[in-house]
Amino acid sequence: MDLLRSLPLGLYLEQPQTWLHKIDPRVKFAWLMSFLTSYVLANNFWRVLLVVVLIIATLIARIPRRVWQQQMGWLLMLSFFVLAIAAISPDGLGVDYQSRLPANEQILTQQAFSNNLVQPAVEKKKYSYVLFHKGPVKVTRYSLSLAVRLSTLIFTVIYSTNLYLLTTAPEEITSGIESLMQPLRRFKLPVTEITLTLTLSLRFIPLVLEEVQNLFRSVMTRAINWKKLGLKGAFKVWMTVAERLLENLLLRADQMANAMMVRGFTSPNEHRVQWHDLRLKGRDWLAIATLILFWGIRLAIGTQV
Repeated sequence: MDLLRSLPLGLYLEQPQTWLHKIDPRVKFAWLMSFLTSYVLANNFWRVLLVVVLIIATLIARIPRRVWQQQMGWLLMLSFFVLAIAAISPDGLGVDYQSRLPANEQILTQQAFSNNLVQPAVEKKKYSYVLFHKGPVKVTRYSLSLAVRLSTLIFTVIYSTNLYLLTTAPEEITSGIESLMQPLRRFKLPVTEITLTLTLSLRFIPLVLEEVQNLFRSVMTRAINWKKLGLKGAFKVWMTVAERLLENLLLRADQMANAMMVRGFTSPNEHRVQWHDLRLKGRDWLAIATLILFWGIRLAIGTQV
């Protein structure tokens, strides 16, 4: 089991360099926030469109298939299960709808003839709140709408964030966020300390996955007979593994802190690090123009009625 390949969550793809890698991190951060915020008060058409846009962007960027295939497959499967379960679950409204027309349509026709109110026949659209009902399975309009909202939200939030981390180096993320947070310095907020903490956190993700992978491999190589251990014995083994994982992570953190102190990094104000040279280029302005078009379409057709 190789978690660093089968579960590349929060990992940066160094090679190959796609066109998404070359876009300014501030512009990509604005796109990420747009995906996460345009979902609010949006209709279901827009929510499904966000999922389609993310999939198309992954394919157009020519990210290696081995990187996104398994993760996107798991996310799509999870979203489908959420869609199916939420659709057949009770919607919680409990509303009984009664037809506005009389049960016998012949009575309405006779009254119209008697009052000389006969009008040309107009085609009526049949409305049904229950879309599917067979046995215990019942799908209503509200439950289906709720299912679409939940499933698309899960995919959009997880995959858009992972795509951003996949195509943006931690140093670029730090530099971009620090540049965007410059106005907060007027309020005496420790912007540099915050961005440094963010960089260390992003760099720590692969270390956590590596430690988890090593501990799982150590347990598997010992050929433990789980049936003989029973539930209590298995719980003790996994508690020991969790304790060892926490100890190893604290040791890694201490080693990282010592390495920074040896290199003279005692304070961000005294040891200034130039993370990345931020310059907007032609492709960045094109991405900004596309982002403006994105929000224009969102306000035009994506608002929930």
